[in-house]
Amino acid sequence: MSATGILPTYQRFVNGVPVSFSRRSCRAREKYVIFLVFITFGLICFGTFFYLPEFRTGGTAESVFKVYDQIKRAGPELLIPPPPHLEDTREAPKMLRHEEDFRVDPHVIGDRAKLKAKIEQDGELKVLERPDLVVPKTSTVRQKNIVNQLDENVRAEDFGIANIVTVPPAPSQHHPLIRGGEDTDPIARERREKIKEMMKHAWDNYVRYAWGKNELKPISKRGHVGSIFGSLPLGATIIDGLDTLYIMGMKEEFKQARDWVATELNFDQMTSDVSVFEVNIRFVGGLLACFALTGDTMFRDKAQQIADKLLPAFDTPTGIPNALINFKTGASKNYGWASGSSSILSEFGTLHLEMAYLSDVTGKPIYRAKVDHIRKVLQEMEKPKGLYPNYLNPKTGNWGQHHMSMGALGDSFYEYLLKVWIQTNKEDNEARQMFDDAMQAVFQHMLKNSTGGLTYFAELKFERPENKMDHLGCFSGGLLGLASKTLRNEVSDRYMEVAKEITRTCHESYDRSQTKLGPESFRFGEGAEARALRSSEKYYILRPEVIESYYYMYKLTKDNKYRDWGWEAVQALEKYCRVPGGYTGIKNVYSEDPQQDDVQQSFFLAETLKYLYLLYSDDSLISLDEWVFNTEAHPLPIKGVNSYYRESTQ
Repeated sequence: MSATGILPTYQRFVNGVPVSFSRRSCRAREKYVIFLVFITFGLICFGTFFYLPEFRTGGTAESVFKVYDQIKRAGPELLIPPPPHLEDTREAPKMLRHEEDFRVDPHVIGDRAKLKAKIEQDGELKVLERPDLVVPKTSTVRQKNIVNQLDENVRAEDFGIANIVTVPPAPSQHHPLIRGGEDTDPIARERREKIKEMMKHAWDNYVRYAWGKNELKPISKRGHVGSIFGSLPLGATIIDGLDTLYIMGMKEEFKQARDWVATELNFDQMTSDVSVFEVNIRFVGGLLACFALTGDTMFRDKAQQIADKLLPAFDTPTGIPNALINFKTGASKNYGWASGSSSILSEFGTLHLEMAYLSDVTGKPIYRAKVDHIRKVLQEMEKPKGLYPNYLNPKTGNWGQHHMSMGALGDSFYEYLLKVWIQTNKEDNEARQMFDDAMQAVFQHMLKNSTGGLTYFAELKFERPENKMDHLGCFSGGLLGLASKTLRNEVSDRYMEVAKEITRTCHESYDRSQTKLGPESFRFGEGAEARALRSSEKYYILRPEVIESYYYMYKLTKDNKYRDWGWEAVQALEKYCRVPGGYTGIKNVYSEDPQQDDVQQSFFLAETLKYLYLLYSDDSLISLDEWVFNTEAHPLPIKGVNSYYRESTQ
């Protein structure tokens, strides 16, 4: 048979006789053709399995979901008008993050039903059934509860933070309110919005002109290198302002600050001496507050890294820490001016809240052990007339100069005695007893009444009273109010009485100035009533203590005069301290046109604005029943009653 066809024939003949076909009977060229066909087919199969998009990143189930996701997103644009919200329903918690997610347009629901019917009519198009996107009807109150009780991973995403490691809150039927909290009073709501605008003005200008620096010079529009942290870019304003941003719901600003902390905050570069006290209350306290609020372990770990660098300061013969430490060398020392290089009561006595909480959230007892030892040393010491002098020598264990004050050098020691008791859910009775005993002695020897009928805490120097009170001491009104309301005993009424009078005196120090802002310290007698007499006492540096007492006294008494007094301070701040580049202190509160100091203190964002914002907020926002503020106004959770305590299980 001749090979005359178009296609080649594979029939072979030998001596004219046909031979049956076998693989061995193929010519070499024919073998190559067959081989190439198989190779091509194999490559096509291989490429299909490994290189098609739906097979690249996961198994069959994930691939099907991705195909479905593409159809889901393309379908509305091809077949119906795109709905306003296309959240992926496989992530149900995300649907519940905002209340507006509950409001589904009925027209959109109808269009989705039509799309589903159209898909089902097409017999050749086979996809997974589209999940139902209609959220069951729920009351507004219930919706808010659902939003507030989502786990903290969702809260982090709500602020644009993804892929972070978090510690969830403790199991609870109730999670404290940490954002929102609008008051029912329309005037309070309006005032609160003003405070938020002030925060934005202060923050935006810091970001614009001093980002990463410690503080802002709002008139010069550059970083402030003369701060207590020096010129190194440690971002003190960022750390101090973080929790205020979070509480105010300033999401973009919070994320920006959080990212800087995660990538830029580094104390290893610190080559100069820094204050153990200031680093603790601002950095450790601020980071731990953010950990409590968000569960983001980055904040906890950064706080621990910094606290570890503070530990060498405790290596003294008595265990009372020195005031200054060099993070690079680990060497510590005290201020030369502090009564023979003594440690300062308000500094070594203001570590307990942060260190105890750090031990609980890390599972490492060393931090609590350090501050418990300080407590033990103080308890065993003899106290002159039951009072605590402001200086203690860490080498000899003896008191230094007998100078006592509820203001500078002493103030926050008394604050932490009460607040440690509150932080432990009122179980550390030793701390409360120390507080009550100290207040009994202070009332007996330091509480005075002026000829004009004003109550104040005088300072004692070698048992001689100095009729002067610091702006720093004005926190004591709120502190005594808190002491009165947290424990009913024989002195509760007296505490509240003094709290009201001290707060009134501090308001008078504001009201009797030309600017309606208070001086750094004020005197009684010598022709003065709650007024500064020396030029070195007449300045105001955006301090929070008077407003802090307004906040506590309003929350504890519901007397609207404290809100009114707070608003007077806001108006004064806007008139005399606000500049295009932020907020500045002033050098003379009694001048009609005061000179400005060109410094926006970090505590203005951490304390002054936070207390003002909470003053005009509902009681449920950062409730005093669930949180305790450190001396820099960073909220720390109360153990046993606050699910955000986040205690370590290790």
